[in-house]
Amino acid sequence: MPASSARRLTVVLCAAEVLTMLGFSTFAVLLAPLRDLWGLSNAQAGLIGGAFFAGYTIAVPVLVSLTDRVDPRRVWIVGALLAAAGNAGFAALADGLATALLFHALAGAGLAGTYMPGLRLLADRLEGRAQSRAVALYTASFGVGTASSYLLADWILRAATWRLAFGVPAIATLLATALVLLWVRPEPPRIRPPTRLLDFRPVLRNRHSVTWSLAYFAHSWELYAVRSWLIAFLAFAAAGQVPGSGWPAPAQVAFGASVLGIFSIVLGGECSIQLGRKRTVLVLMSLSAATGAALGILGGSSYALAVTLALLHGPLMTSESASVTAGALGNADPAYRGATMALHSMLGFAGGVFGPVAFGAVLDAAGGSGVPGAWSWAFAVLAAVTLAGPLALLVIRPADLPGDGRDRAGRGPGTTSGCGTSPSGRRGAG
Repeated sequence: MPASSARRLTVVLCAAEVLTMLGFSTFAVLLAPLRDLWGLSNAQAGLIGGAFFAGYTIAVPVLVSLTDRVDPRRVWIVGALLAAAGNAGFAALADGLATALLFHALAGAGLAGTYMPGLRLLADRLEGRAQSRAVALYTASFGVGTASSYLLADWILRAATWRLAFGVPAIATLLATALVLLWVRPEPPRIRPPTRLLDFRPVLRNRHSVTWSLAYFAHSWELYAVRSWLIAFLAFAAAGQVPGSGWPAPAQVAFGASVLGIFSIVLGGECSIQLGRKRTVLVLMSLSAATGAALGILGGSSYALAVTLALLHGPLMTSESASVTAGALGNADPAYRGATMALHSMLGFAGGVFGPVAFGAVLDAAGGSGVPGAWSWAFAVLAAVTLAGPLALLVIRPADLPGDGRDRAGRGPGTTSGCGTSPSGRRGAG
Protein backbone atom coordinates (compact mmCIF):
# COMPACT_ATOMS: atom_id res chain seq x y z
CA MET A 1 0.00 0.00 0.00
CA PRO A 2 1.38 3.48 -0.88
CA ALA A 3 2.54 5.54 2.10
CA SER A 4 -0.17 8.17 1.58
CA SER A 5 -2.90 5.52 1.55
CA ALA A 6 -1.43 3.88 4.66
CA ARG A 7 -1.47 7.20 6.49
CA ARG A 8 -5.04 7.93 5.44
CA LEU A 9 -6.21 4.47 6.55
CA THR A 10 -4.46 4.90 9.91
CA VAL A 11 -5.98 8.35 10.49
CA VAL A 12 -9.50 7.19 9.57
CA LEU A 13 -9.42 4.12 11.79
CA CYS A 14 -7.84 5.99 14.72
CA ALA A 15 -10.50 8.70 14.44
CA ALA A 16 -13.22 6.04 14.27
CA GLU A 17 -11.74 4.34 17.33
CA VAL A 18 -11.86 7.55 19.37
CA LEU A 19 -15.46 8.23 18.30
CA THR A 20 -16.65 4.71 19.19
CA MET A 21 -14.91 4.94 22.60
CA LEU A 22 -16.76 8.07 23.74
CA GLY A 23 -19.32 5.96 25.62
CA PHE A 24 -16.71 3.74 27.30
CA SER A 25 -16.62 5.54 30.68
CA THR A 26 -20.03 7.20 30.63
CA PHE A 27 -21.60 4.93 33.22
CA ALA A 28 -18.54 5.19 35.47
CA VAL A 29 -19.07 8.96 35.59
CA LEU A 30 -22.82 8.60 36.13
CA LEU A 31 -22.71 5.65 38.54
CA ALA A 32 -23.45 7.61 41.72
CA PRO A 33 -26.26 9.81 40.31
CA LEU A 34 -27.98 6.86 38.61
CA ARG A 35 -27.58 4.68 41.68
CA ASP A 36 -29.38 7.31 43.75
CA LEU A 37 -31.97 8.09 41.07
CA TRP A 38 -32.99 4.44 40.66
CA GLY A 39 -32.58 3.47 44.32
CA LEU A 40 -29.91 0.85 43.60
CA SER A 41 -27.47 -0.71 46.03
CA ASN A 42 -23.74 -0.32 45.43
CA ALA A 43 -23.61 -3.96 44.33
CA GLN A 44 -26.38 -3.40 41.76
CA ALA A 45 -24.65 -0.28 40.44
CA GLY A 46 -21.41 -2.24 40.15
CA LEU A 47 -23.27 -4.99 38.31
CA ILE A 48 -24.36 -2.50 35.65
CA GLY A 49 -20.74 -1.39 35.23
CA GLY A 50 -19.65 -5.01 34.91
CA ALA A 51 -22.35 -5.74 32.34
CA PHE A 52 -20.35 -3.78 29.76
CA PHE A 53 -17.37 -6.11 30.14
CA ALA A 54 -19.62 -9.16 30.29
CA GLY A 55 -21.06 -8.19 26.91
CA TYR A 56 -17.54 -7.70 25.59
CA THR A 57 -16.36 -11.09 26.89
CA ILE A 58 -19.28 -12.98 25.40
CA ALA A 59 -19.06 -11.30 22.01
CA VAL A 60 -15.31 -10.98 21.44
CA PRO A 61 -14.44 -14.64 20.62
CA VAL A 62 -17.22 -14.85 18.04
CA LEU A 63 -16.98 -11.42 16.41
CA VAL A 64 -13.19 -11.25 16.24
CA SER A 65 -12.79 -14.87 15.06
CA LEU A 66 -15.32 -14.12 12.31
CA THR A 67 -12.80 -11.74 10.73
CA ASP A 68 -10.93 -14.84 9.51
CA ARG A 69 -13.98 -15.82 7.45
CA VAL A 70 -15.72 -12.59 6.40
CA ASP A 71 -14.59 -9.08 5.57
CA PRO A 72 -13.43 -7.45 8.87
CA ARG A 73 -15.06 -4.24 7.66
CA ARG A 74 -18.46 -5.92 7.85
CA VAL A 75 -17.77 -7.15 11.38
CA TRP A 76 -16.63 -3.65 12.39
CA ILE A 77 -19.84 -2.10 11.05
CA VAL A 78 -21.99 -4.64 12.92
CA GLY A 79 -20.02 -3.88 16.09
CA ALA A 80 -20.44 -0.13 15.65
CA LEU A 81 -24.20 -0.51 15.16
CA LEU A 82 -24.39 -2.66 18.32
CA ALA A 83 -22.51 0.01 20.27
CA ALA A 84 -24.73 2.78 18.91
CA ALA A 85 -27.86 0.78 19.74
CA GLY A 86 -26.60 0.10 23.28
CA ASN A 87 -25.85 3.74 24.01
CA ALA A 88 -28.99 5.01 22.30
CA GLY A 89 -31.12 2.45 24.14
CA PHE A 90 -29.58 3.47 27.46
CA ALA A 91 -30.28 7.12 26.66
CA ALA A 92 -33.90 6.60 25.62
CA LEU A 93 -35.18 3.56 27.53
CA ALA A 94 -33.05 2.77 30.60
CA ASP A 95 -35.11 3.24 33.76
CA GLY A 96 -33.65 0.80 36.28
CA LEU A 97 -31.46 -2.25 36.84
CA ALA A 98 -32.85 -4.61 34.18
CA THR A 99 -32.87 -2.19 31.25
CA ALA A 100 -29.52 -0.70 32.21
CA LEU A 101 -27.94 -4.17 32.31
CA LEU A 102 -29.32 -4.98 28.86
CA PHE A 103 -28.19 -1.83 27.08
CA HIS A 104 -24.80 -1.58 28.79
CA ALA A 105 -24.03 -5.20 27.86
CA LEU A 106 -25.06 -4.42 24.28
CA ALA A 107 -22.64 -1.48 24.21
CA GLY A 108 -19.87 -3.77 25.49
CA ALA A 109 -20.60 -6.27 22.72
CA GLY A 110 -20.27 -3.38 20.29
CA LEU A 111 -16.76 -2.63 21.55
CA ALA A 112 -15.88 -6.28 20.93
CA GLY A 113 -16.92 -5.78 17.31
CA THR A 114 -14.95 -2.56 16.75
CA TYR A 115 -11.71 -2.50 18.74
CA MET A 116 -9.92 -5.67 17.61
CA PRO A 117 -11.64 -5.86 14.19
CA GLY A 118 -10.43 -2.30 13.59
CA LEU A 119 -6.94 -3.45 14.46
CA ARG A 120 -7.40 -6.30 11.99
CA LEU A 121 -8.31 -3.80 9.26
CA LEU A 122 -4.90 -2.18 9.79
CA ALA A 123 -2.95 -5.42 10.15
CA ASP A 124 -4.34 -6.90 6.92
CA ARG A 125 -3.53 -3.86 4.82
CA LEU A 126 -0.12 -2.81 6.20
CA GLU A 127 3.19 -4.55 6.70
CA GLY A 128 6.50 -4.09 8.48
CA ARG A 129 7.21 -0.76 10.16
CA ALA A 130 4.08 0.87 8.76
CA GLN A 131 2.02 -1.82 10.48
CA SER A 132 3.85 -1.45 13.80
CA ARG A 133 3.47 2.33 13.81
CA ALA A 134 -0.21 2.12 12.87
CA VAL A 135 -0.86 -0.40 15.67
CA ALA A 136 0.86 1.94 18.17
CA LEU A 137 -1.25 4.90 17.08
CA TYR A 138 -4.44 2.84 17.10
CA THR A 139 -3.71 1.49 20.59
CA ALA A 140 -3.02 5.04 21.79
CA SER A 141 -6.39 6.07 20.32
CA PHE A 142 -8.03 3.70 22.80
CA GLY A 143 -6.52 5.79 25.60
CA VAL A 144 -7.56 9.03 23.93
CA GLY A 145 -11.12 7.76 23.63
CA THR A 146 -11.20 6.56 27.24
CA ALA A 147 -9.92 9.88 28.64
CA SER A 148 -12.27 11.84 26.35
CA SER A 149 -15.18 9.71 27.52
CA TYR A 150 -14.63 10.78 31.14
CA LEU A 151 -14.45 14.44 30.22
CA LEU A 152 -17.39 14.38 27.79
CA ALA A 153 -19.75 12.59 30.19
CA ASP A 154 -18.83 14.90 33.07
CA TRP A 155 -19.33 18.02 30.92
CA ILE A 156 -22.70 16.88 29.55
CA LEU A 157 -23.91 15.88 33.02
CA ARG A 158 -23.13 19.38 34.28
CA ALA A 159 -24.63 21.15 31.26
CA ALA A 160 -27.63 18.98 30.37
CA THR A 161 -29.13 15.60 31.36
CA TRP A 162 -27.64 12.18 31.98
CA ARG A 163 -29.59 10.75 29.04
CA LEU A 164 -27.78 13.06 26.64
CA ALA A 165 -24.47 11.78 28.05
CA PHE A 166 -25.35 8.42 26.49
CA GLY A 167 -27.01 9.89 23.41
CA VAL A 168 -23.96 11.83 22.21
CA PRO A 169 -21.69 8.72 22.10
CA ALA A 170 -24.40 6.95 20.08
CA ILE A 171 -24.33 9.76 17.50
CA ALA A 172 -20.53 9.78 17.51
CA THR A 173 -20.49 6.04 16.80
CA LEU A 174 -22.78 6.51 13.80
CA LEU A 175 -20.38 9.21 12.54
CA ALA A 176 -17.51 6.74 12.90
CA THR A 177 -19.52 4.20 10.90
CA ALA A 178 -19.90 6.72 8.09
CA LEU A 179 -16.12 7.31 8.09
CA VAL A 180 -15.39 3.61 7.73
CA LEU A 181 -18.03 3.12 5.04
CA LEU A 182 -16.64 6.03 3.00
CA TRP A 183 -12.88 5.60 3.44
CA VAL A 184 -12.15 1.91 4.15
CA ARG A 185 -12.60 -0.33 1.15
CA PRO A 186 -14.04 -3.87 1.43
CA GLU A 187 -11.41 -6.59 1.46
CA PRO A 188 -12.42 -10.19 2.29
CA PRO A 189 -9.75 -12.40 3.92
CA ARG A 190 -7.29 -13.77 1.37
CA ILE A 191 -6.91 -17.05 3.27
CA ARG A 192 -9.79 -18.77 5.06
CA PRO A 193 -9.06 -21.20 7.93
CA PRO A 194 -9.94 -24.88 7.40
CA THR A 195 -11.00 -25.29 11.03
CA ARG A 196 -14.32 -24.48 12.64
CA LEU A 197 -15.18 -21.15 14.24
CA LEU A 198 -13.86 -20.85 17.83
CA ASP A 199 -11.28 -23.59 17.31
CA PHE A 200 -8.22 -21.99 18.93
CA ARG A 201 -5.89 -24.99 18.74
CA PRO A 202 -3.91 -23.69 15.74
CA VAL A 203 -3.45 -20.38 17.53
CA LEU A 204 -2.22 -22.06 20.72
CA ARG A 205 0.35 -24.02 18.71
CA ASN A 206 1.96 -20.79 17.49
CA ARG A 207 4.36 -20.09 20.35
CA HIS A 208 5.65 -16.84 18.79
CA SER A 209 2.21 -15.24 18.87
CA VAL A 210 0.96 -16.80 22.12
CA THR A 211 4.00 -15.61 24.07
CA TRP A 212 3.28 -12.01 23.17
CA SER A 213 -0.31 -12.58 24.32
CA LEU A 214 0.95 -13.95 27.64
CA ALA A 215 2.95 -10.75 28.07
CA TYR A 216 -0.27 -8.85 27.30
CA PHE A 217 -2.02 -10.77 30.10
CA ALA A 218 0.63 -9.62 32.58
CA HIS A 219 0.42 -6.07 31.20
CA SER A 220 -3.37 -5.96 31.58
CA TRP A 221 -3.21 -7.43 35.09
CA GLU A 222 -0.95 -4.56 36.15
CA LEU A 223 -2.78 -1.86 34.19
CA TYR A 224 -6.30 -2.52 35.45
CA ALA A 225 -5.21 -3.26 39.02
CA VAL A 226 -3.49 0.13 39.20
CA ARG A 227 -6.35 1.96 37.50
CA SER A 228 -8.75 0.42 40.01
CA TRP A 229 -6.69 1.11 43.14
CA LEU A 230 -4.46 4.11 42.39
CA ILE A 231 -6.89 6.80 43.58
CA ALA A 232 -7.53 4.89 46.81
CA PHE A 233 -3.79 4.53 47.39
CA LEU A 234 -3.14 8.21 46.70
CA ALA A 235 -5.96 9.15 49.08
CA PHE A 236 -4.28 6.99 51.73
CA ALA A 237 -0.93 8.67 51.02
CA ALA A 238 -2.57 12.11 51.20
CA ALA A 239 -4.16 11.48 54.60
CA GLY A 240 -2.78 13.99 57.06
CA GLN A 241 -1.32 16.22 54.36
CA VAL A 242 -1.77 19.96 54.80
CA PRO A 243 -4.55 21.24 52.46
CA GLY A 244 -3.44 23.61 49.75
CA SER A 245 0.07 22.17 49.59
CA GLY A 246 0.08 22.65 45.82
CA TRP A 247 0.00 18.96 44.89
CA PRO A 248 -2.87 17.76 42.66
CA ALA A 249 -5.74 15.72 44.06
CA PRO A 250 -5.67 11.91 43.63
CA ALA A 251 -8.19 11.92 40.77
CA GLN A 252 -6.17 14.58 38.94
CA VAL A 253 -3.01 12.53 39.36
CA ALA A 254 -4.74 9.45 37.94
CA PHE A 255 -5.99 11.45 34.95
CA GLY A 256 -2.52 12.92 34.35
CA ALA A 257 -0.91 9.48 34.48
CA SER A 258 -3.45 8.20 31.93
CA VAL A 259 -2.79 11.10 29.56
CA LEU A 260 0.98 10.62 29.77
CA GLY A 261 0.39 6.96 29.00
CA ILE A 262 -1.16 7.84 25.65
CA PHE A 263 2.14 9.31 24.44
CA SER A 264 4.25 6.53 25.92
CA ILE A 265 2.34 3.92 23.87
CA VAL A 266 3.50 5.55 20.63
CA LEU A 267 7.04 6.07 21.95
CA GLY A 268 7.26 2.46 23.11
CA GLY A 269 6.10 1.22 19.70
CA GLU A 270 8.76 3.32 17.98
CA CYS A 271 11.45 1.97 20.32
CA SER A 272 10.40 -1.57 19.37
CA ILE A 273 10.93 -0.72 15.71
CA GLN A 274 14.31 0.90 16.25
CA LEU A 275 15.79 -1.29 18.99
CA GLY A 276 14.03 -4.64 18.71
CA ARG A 277 10.67 -5.70 20.14
CA LYS A 278 11.79 -8.23 22.76
CA ARG A 279 14.54 -5.97 24.02
CA THR A 280 12.19 -3.00 24.33
CA VAL A 281 9.39 -4.89 26.08
CA LEU A 282 11.80 -6.59 28.46
CA VAL A 283 13.21 -3.24 29.56
CA LEU A 284 9.89 -1.38 29.75
CA MET A 285 7.97 -4.07 31.65
CA SER A 286 10.86 -4.52 34.08
CA LEU A 287 11.05 -0.77 34.70
CA SER A 288 7.28 -0.64 35.18
CA ALA A 289 7.40 -3.47 37.73
CA ALA A 290 10.26 -1.79 39.63
CA THR A 291 8.54 1.61 39.64
CA GLY A 292 5.24 0.08 40.76
CA ALA A 293 6.94 -1.70 43.65
CA ALA A 294 8.66 1.55 44.63
CA LEU A 295 5.32 3.35 44.51
CA GLY A 296 3.83 0.94 47.05
CA ILE A 297 6.86 0.82 49.33
CA LEU A 298 7.82 4.52 49.35
CA GLY A 299 4.66 6.37 48.31
CA GLY A 300 2.78 5.72 51.54
CA SER A 301 5.25 7.84 53.50
CA SER A 302 4.94 11.00 51.39
CA TYR A 303 2.17 12.25 49.14
CA ALA A 304 4.64 14.25 47.08
CA LEU A 305 6.69 11.10 46.47
CA ALA A 306 3.54 9.09 45.72
CA VAL A 307 2.44 11.64 43.11
CA THR A 308 5.89 11.70 41.50
CA LEU A 309 6.14 7.92 41.31
CA ALA A 310 2.55 7.58 40.06
CA LEU A 311 3.20 10.03 37.22
CA LEU A 312 6.34 8.06 36.33
CA HIS A 313 4.69 4.66 36.66
CA GLY A 314 1.63 5.58 34.55
CA PRO A 315 3.45 6.03 31.23
CA LEU A 316 5.85 3.14 31.92
CA MET A 317 2.87 0.88 32.59
CA THR A 318 1.29 1.54 29.18
CA SER A 319 4.46 1.95 27.14
CA GLU A 320 4.66 -1.68 25.95
CA SER A 321 0.95 -2.09 25.19
CA ALA A 322 1.18 -1.57 21.43
CA SER A 323 4.45 -3.50 21.21
CA VAL A 324 3.05 -6.73 22.63
CA THR A 325 -0.16 -6.44 20.57
CA ALA A 326 1.78 -5.88 17.36
CA GLY A 327 4.03 -8.81 18.29
CA ALA A 328 1.03 -11.12 18.61
CA LEU A 329 -0.60 -9.95 15.37
CA GLY A 330 2.59 -9.82 13.32
CA ASN A 331 3.50 -13.40 14.24
CA ALA A 332 0.00 -14.78 13.62
CA ASP A 333 -0.71 -17.18 10.81
CA PRO A 334 -2.69 -15.04 8.32
CA ALA A 335 -5.41 -17.71 8.18
CA TYR A 336 -5.91 -17.40 11.96
CA ARG A 337 -5.25 -13.72 12.56
CA GLY A 338 -8.81 -13.11 13.77
CA ALA A 339 -8.69 -16.08 16.15
CA THR A 340 -5.30 -14.86 17.35
CA MET A 341 -6.73 -11.44 18.10
CA ALA A 342 -9.71 -13.01 19.88
CA LEU A 343 -7.41 -15.06 22.13
CA HIS A 344 -5.16 -12.05 22.70
CA SER A 345 -8.12 -9.92 23.71
CA MET A 346 -9.56 -12.59 26.00
CA LEU A 347 -6.23 -13.02 27.79
CA GLY A 348 -5.98 -9.26 28.21
CA PHE A 349 -9.51 -9.10 29.60
CA ALA A 350 -8.75 -11.98 32.00
CA GLY A 351 -5.81 -10.01 33.36
CA GLY A 352 -8.06 -6.98 33.68
CA VAL A 353 -10.64 -8.97 35.65
CA PHE A 354 -8.31 -10.81 38.03
CA GLY A 355 -5.72 -8.08 38.60
CA PRO A 356 -7.90 -5.70 40.65
CA VAL A 357 -9.40 -8.60 42.63
CA ALA A 358 -6.00 -10.08 43.47
CA PHE A 359 -4.66 -6.65 44.47
CA GLY A 360 -7.55 -6.18 46.90
CA ALA A 361 -7.17 -9.70 48.26
CA VAL A 362 -3.49 -9.13 49.05
CA LEU A 363 -4.36 -5.78 50.61
CA ASP A 364 -6.92 -7.43 52.90
CA ALA A 365 -4.62 -10.34 53.78
CA ALA A 366 -1.82 -7.95 54.75
CA GLY A 367 -3.92 -5.91 57.17
CA GLY A 368 -6.20 -3.68 55.13
CA SER A 369 -6.05 -0.35 53.33
CA GLY A 370 -5.17 1.59 56.47
CA VAL A 371 -1.86 -0.22 56.93
CA PRO A 372 1.17 1.10 55.00
CA GLY A 373 2.76 -2.33 54.81
CA ALA A 374 -0.37 -3.79 53.21
CA TRP A 375 -0.03 -1.42 50.26
CA SER A 376 3.65 -2.37 49.98
CA TRP A 377 2.75 -6.05 49.77
CA ALA A 378 -0.05 -5.44 47.25
CA PHE A 379 2.22 -3.48 44.91
CA ALA A 380 5.08 -5.98 45.39
CA VAL A 381 2.88 -8.91 44.38
CA LEU A 382 1.61 -6.86 41.45
CA ALA A 383 5.21 -6.24 40.35
CA ALA A 384 5.92 -9.98 40.52
CA VAL A 385 2.98 -10.73 38.21
CA THR A 386 4.14 -7.99 35.82
CA LEU A 387 7.58 -9.63 35.62
CA ALA A 388 5.91 -12.80 34.35
CA GLY A 389 5.67 -11.01 30.98
CA PRO A 390 9.44 -10.45 30.55
CA LEU A 391 10.07 -13.95 31.95
CA ALA A 392 7.87 -15.49 29.24
CA LEU A 393 9.80 -13.57 26.58
CA LEU A 394 13.14 -14.74 27.98
CA VAL A 395 12.14 -18.39 28.28
CA ILE A 396 10.08 -18.91 25.10
CA ARG A 397 11.88 -16.32 22.94
CA PRO A 398 9.16 -15.29 20.46
CA ALA A 399 10.11 -13.64 17.19
CA ASP A 400 10.38 -9.91 16.67
CA LEU A 401 8.65 -8.49 13.58
CA PRO A 402 10.18 -7.71 10.17
CA GLY A 403 11.86 -4.32 10.41
CA ASP A 404 12.27 -4.39 14.19
CA GLY A 405 15.75 -3.28 15.21
CA ARG A 406 16.76 -3.40 11.53
CA ASP A 407 15.99 -7.13 11.58
CA ARG A 408 18.79 -7.87 14.02
CA ALA A 409 16.77 -9.61 16.71
CA GLY A 410 14.97 -12.92 16.52
CA ARG A 411 15.05 -13.45 12.75
CA GLY A 412 17.28 -15.49 10.58
CA PRO A 413 18.41 -14.78 7.02
CA GLY A 414 15.70 -16.97 5.56
CA THR A 415 12.84 -14.96 7.02
CA THR A 416 10.56 -13.11 4.65
CA SER A 417 8.92 -9.76 5.34
CA GLY A 418 5.37 -11.07 5.32
CA CYS A 419 3.37 -10.77 8.50
CA GLY A 420 2.85 -14.04 10.31
CA THR A 421 6.06 -15.64 9.10
CA SER A 422 8.06 -17.31 11.81
CA PRO A 423 11.86 -17.22 12.14
CA SER A 424 12.08 -20.53 10.35
CA GLY A 425 10.28 -19.10 7.32
CA ARG A 426 7.13 -21.18 7.90
CA ARG A 427 3.73 -19.53 8.40
CA GLY A 428 2.62 -19.77 12.01
CA ALA A 429 5.34 -22.22 12.96
CA GLY A 430 5.20 -23.48 16.51
